[in-house]
Amino acid sequence: MKQFTCLLIALFAILQMQAHLASADEWHQWRGKDRQGVWNETDIIEEFEGPEISLRWRVPIGSGYSGPSVADGRVYVTDRLTKPKQVERVHCFDWETGESVWSYTYDCVYKIEYTAGPRATVTVHDGLAYALGSMGHLHCFDAATGDVVWKRDLNTEYDINMPIWGIASAPIVEGEHLIVQIGGEPNACIVAFDRKTGVEKWRAVDDSASYSAPIIIEHAGQRVLICWTGNNIAAIDPKTGTVHWLYPFPSTRWEIGIATPIFYENELFLTNFYEGSLLLKLTSDELAAELGWHRAGKDEQHTEAIQTTMSTPVRIGNYIYGVDSYGELRCIDARNGDRIWENLSAVPTARWSTIHLVKHPPSSENRIWMFNERGELLITELSPEGLNIISRAKLIEPTRDQLNRRGGVTWAHPAFAYKHVFVRNDNELVCANLAKPKK
Repeated sequence: MKQFTCLLIALFAILQMQAHLASADEWHQWRGKDRQGVWNETDIIEEFEGPEISLRWRVPIGSGYSGPSVADGRVYVTDRLTKPKQVERVHCFDWETGESVWSYTYDCVYKIEYTAGPRATVTVHDGLAYALGSMGHLHCFDAATGDVVWKRDLNTEYDINMPIWGIASAPIVEGEHLIVQIGGEPNACIVAFDRKTGVEKWRAVDDSASYSAPIIIEHAGQRVLICWTGNNIAAIDPKTGTVHWLYPFPSTRWEIGIATPIFYENELFLTNFYEGSLLLKLTSDELAAELGWHRAGKDEQHTEAIQTTMSTPVRIGNYIYGVDSYGELRCIDARNGDRIWENLSAVPTARWSTIHLVKHPPSSENRIWMFNERGELLITELSPEGLNIISRAKLIEPTRDQLNRRGGVTWAHPAFAYKHVFVRNDNELVCANLAKPKK
């Protein structure tokens, strides 16, 4: 009888956990659901209790630029070690305790600059986890066990014109396809694989790769893959690889497109450190695009709209908010690119200074959670009237592997899931509870 009671208690606990996970937000890929950078969970704290955020757990990892992803009760992240030899690793941890579930290591010699580790966030979908390394190693894992389902050495197979900072664009799942941007040859800047077997299904676009992650949008009644490549914005049929249109956005120095394209009411917004801000208008009844406006300053220190490096801006109505080239948080008018205001209080001013912005609409349409490169988490409101910092606290320490200047940085994007935040630096992965205390 006692064993039966214990079994019932264990079963009840499992059912409770499954119900909790089913009702909670997950962050199963780059920038969360639909790659929109939106966190929809409710009953989240309104302000921090003190200058530092208490951690639920912390676990040691190696260096890397890739942010964590969170799905099915597990946290995934990639890193790199250089001793006794160069390897990349893919890790899976229990989200509640931080205990290791599985880890996978493979040899990977870097021939790129900024060697702190992998860039692309792991994509988790339908029981499979997809990890794309900096030198083009693509692995598909059983997400629960870590068993390798299939793998490809894309650099060898596709003769990649390797970007100076390596492969960084997070894979995206659409239907039965896993789609990656790699800058391969021939005509293989973008390649789709059968997500279950790894068999190539199509390839498209003769171009080098950027670092920007592709998105899926609804355009003219169809699902369309938008991929910002080294020199173009490409609209592609994700089922067949047919290119609907290409809009040139060439680089004057080298490919440096990193921020994810922002789609809002048939408008695409892109921003680049050297090339400035670009807004495309997509026609509603056909698969075509035309220029709305393009604004670029005379150099990286004299910019006009938003010329961001790594940070993806957010759009709220007719206004776009993002971090310019030297850490200036700006608001611009989406109708013409005019600057409305600039604020220097969110992160110290420095070249390539970075803030990640995530919307939290359950609080208000203007509520934005920010994670800056100093390891601080900020609860803010953004409006055409300015920046309102509601609360601010240290979450994790900057480290020097990603950038050995200004005391180090925390450039990896955080994940928000299960009413917690998950973030990494070059030494550790941490988790903190952001739920309102129960009364």
